[in-house]
Amino acid sequence: MYLIRGATDAAAKVAGPSAGLYLTEPARGLAGLAALPLAAPWLATAPRGDGHGVLVVPGLLASDRSTALLRQFLRWLSYEVRGWDLGRNVGPTDAVLDGLPRALDTLAERTGGPVSVVGWSLGGIYARELARQCPDQVRQVITLGSPFALTDPRQSRAEGIYLRHDYLHANGKRLPTRKQVARPITVPSSAVYSRLDGIVAWQTCVEPETAEHDNVEVRCGHLGFGTDPATLWLIADRLAVPAGQRRPFRPPSLLGPLYPRRGLPPAPPEEQRDAATHRTGRLVPRLRDRQQHRPRGWPVHS
Repeated sequence: MYLIRGATDAAAKVAGPSAGLYLTEPARGLAGLAALPLAAPWLATAPRGDGHGVLVVPGLLASDRSTALLRQFLRWLSYEVRGWDLGRNVGPTDAVLDGLPRALDTLAERTGGPVSVVGWSLGGIYARELARQCPDQVRQVITLGSPFALTDPRQSRAEGIYLRHDYLHANGKRLPTRKQVARPITVPSSAVYSRLDGIVAWQTCVEPETAEHDNVEVRCGHLGFGTDPATLWLIADRLAVPAGQRRPFRPPSLLGPLYPRRGLPPAPPEEQRDAATHRTGRLVPRLRDRQQHRPRGWPVHS
């Protein structure tokens, strides 16, 4: 419970993205797409897969068309990939709440093992809840700019669009509260976020790191997560981690500049020690070392 409080307290102190970031989202998304041909040579060296299943879930108002390039890239890496096949994502409708577990079950049965779930924005919140509901069928979760730690509607510029479709959403009794959504999941997970996100505050897309969870920063806008070369490489790296194992993300040295910070900016020292002790005593020395070597001016997130 402490870790949940730390994440939500930090998110509660921040506002939504600036107007400048919001208004330039489309242009920045197109720029990232245009950079793909230049990135092709080093994307060709991305870690290959083991053939396990990967379910890719789109963001708000998006469909499987928005994740087509990402899914094509993962198929090329030898994964058994499928979209969610539920049309346009207008929020947590009954069709979504019933259809996603079926999609997961079908893919797990077809591939003979747990499935990795990659979710973009709202799709990442679905992915986490799917892992909470069916932990034995989920190998890992990767969220792309997903505001699972949202505490205030003003932290998302998509909140109004979401609410305009709430008449389509499932009965409230079927939906988790914001506090429930913010709780850590029990399967391995990676949160990909960007300080250049113009749709949601980046602080709402991360949570304190544990032995099962890490946060990795990239430089794209919210609309670019599915086509950003650095994000594609990161997803390939995370998916290639063998089942049952966990290792920190360490990109090749030449790609290091594409990832401004790997991990979550440290919490205050006393909270770091409490959180680390709560999960595992082995984390305490590492967290203290991070605190001592934190670059000046690095924002605190607890």
